[in-house]
Amino acid sequence: MYIYLFGLMGNVTTTAALGTLTMLMSTAGQNMVWGRISDRYRLRAKLVVLGEMLAGIAYIVVFLIHRSFVDWANNIAAGLTLIVGLAILEFFWSMSDVGWSALLTDITTPQIRGAFIGTFNFVASLGRMTGILAAGFLYGGGSGFRQGTIFYVVTAMLFTGAVIMWFSSKSLEKTSKSAVVSQKTTSEISPQKKSGSGVYGDEKVYVWFLVSLTVVILGSSSVNQIFPLFLQLRDGGLNASDVEVSLILTAFTIGGMTASVLGGRLADKIGRVKVILTGLLLAVATPLAYGVVPNVSLMAIVYGLNGVSFMLVQTAGFAFAGDTIPEHRRGRLLSRYNAVIALSWGPAGLLIGGPLADFQTGVLDFARSVAYTNAFIVDSLLVLLGMGIFSLKVARSEVKS
Repeated sequence: MYIYLFGLMGNVTTTAALGTLTMLMSTAGQNMVWGRISDRYRLRAKLVVLGEMLAGIAYIVVFLIHRSFVDWANNIAAGLTLIVGLAILEFFWSMSDVGWSALLTDITTPQIRGAFIGTFNFVASLGRMTGILAAGFLYGGGSGFRQGTIFYVVTAMLFTGAVIMWFSSKSLEKTSKSAVVSQKTTSEISPQKKSGSGVYGDEKVYVWFLVSLTVVILGSSSVNQIFPLFLQLRDGGLNASDVEVSLILTAFTIGGMTASVLGGRLADKIGRVKVILTGLLLAVATPLAYGVVPNVSLMAIVYGLNGVSFMLVQTAGFAFAGDTIPEHRRGRLLSRYNAVIALSWGPAGLLIGGPLADFQTGVLDFARSVAYTNAFIVDSLLVLLGMGIFSLKVARSEVKS
């Protein structure tokens, strides 16, 4: 989509607005509307079904308006239609995010939550990778978007998922209710065994967790747009080909898929905090290596480890959130967790990484390789700051409890 938008509009900043606007609309929808509805009426599966159906319909509407501007040779309007249309779509589609987050927490107990979320993230990553490969075949130099093929395929998949969820929603709701009763009973019986984090229902700890996670996500995702450019730099970069760049980026996904399964199980056995700290240590170390790695093979290994770090934090972090959020406020507070994770969609690169690199090359006249390497160092420092907040305000609270 970003490649297609750049072809229409020829402007990187405007193109990057897609991720930023969709993130803002998703955050607004979850926190202002859907989280509250989820908690008040205990709607989980129904929000997923309605969100997927509305998204499928909206995709077709956005495409038809977009196509009309393409036919009129107004590429700027066509691009803006996609950016604004998909942002509005995300406001309503985000009800599905709330439904999924609350549902996954409802149907799992603290003792198995990490492993379950890890397996779920593995399946989601596999689906994401399959979707990317399919989109690559369907793209056809932009014709997949211009002719609507990709939009129609996405809509078909959304409708299929909604139908499956509709038929399974009754059994899921029963499982959800029984799991909630089990969690309440467990928390009353044994404070030490009630969760993998040891801070069950502690909303203050959850707030500090979100603060630390915000700093970490802003740091770790601030170089997402810079990293592929660095890989293809001839002077000071790796001078990697398109295929080699693809392999390196795929290593991130593969590393993350492996970590999601193993990390979830470890989070249940040794605790969420230990797994999160391991992920944060990797997130601090790997960007420091980007500027000194000598070849594509080693870069794939390093970036794969960065994928491991991201998924360890996300998997154990979601389980930790489920442990610390009171049951009656799951929809609203998990919406805030989703909002923090969504910062990785684009805002960090738009507000931190991009301006930092441009200032060094445009004002300080640094070489691009030097500017990008400095941005990687700032990435590590920000993650280190977030790790410090997590250690002092979250990990220490667990020890005290």
